[in-house]
Amino acid sequence: MQIRWLGHAAFSLEHDGRTILVDPWLTGNPKGAASADEIAADAIFVTHGHGDHLGDTVAIAKRTGATVVAVVELAAEIEQEGVTVMNPNIGGTAELGFASVRLTPAWHTSTTPKGTVNTPAGLVIEFGGRRVYHLGDTALFSDLALPSRRGHIDVALMCVGGFYTMDRFDGVVAAELVRADQVIPCHYGTFPPIETDVQAFKSDVQNAGFAEVVVLDPGGTHEL
Repeated sequence: MQIRWLGHAAFSLEHDGRTILVDPWLTGNPKGAASADEIAADAIFVTHGHGDHLGDTVAIAKRTGATVVAVVELAAEIEQEGVTVMNPNIGGTAELGFASVRLTPAWHTSTTPKGTVNTPAGLVIEFGGRRVYHLGDTALFSDLALPSRRGHIDVALMCVGGFYTMDRFDGVVAAELVRADQVIPCHYGTFPPIETDVQAFKSDVQNAGFAEVVVLDPGGTHEL
């Protein structure tokens, strides 16, 4: 599998000719590393409805025919745009045949630009024989330890920017709780309130022995 950071919380996961997008905010993203008009997608997973996560979901899904997976209230809004959706709730799993995604709790808020209130989620993605946990936008809380109780996490995609989510210091504790082999930090550096020292985060996590931290530049790719 190839994991490509598209800037902010957006990622592309690619394996065996299939592409999954997560939180594809590309248009208007100061760190956006791909064009919404060109990027491939077989499925799009959305953690919550804030504009910097919902982003280009509808436009990409309409162009590519991708199925969108989001929590039930958010999925209902997206479906009204003529897009194919799957609408699990927290704790539920959507099976797509080539991949699955389970929605887990994330401690945050969420209202879409259109005003739909929805529950934020983390995403446990099983794809290409790997398990990837996108924490979504979240504060530090103890339930981050629970997904690994069901199955080992290969890679955690973890917000560390602070202000709107947990910061890099809480991210170190989160890395201990999640128990992934590798952590890829995200949701930092996009705009001034979420600037952080990501190399210090990497050092703190690795010195504690919690995980290997893979720091990507926007557009950078990590291969599993």
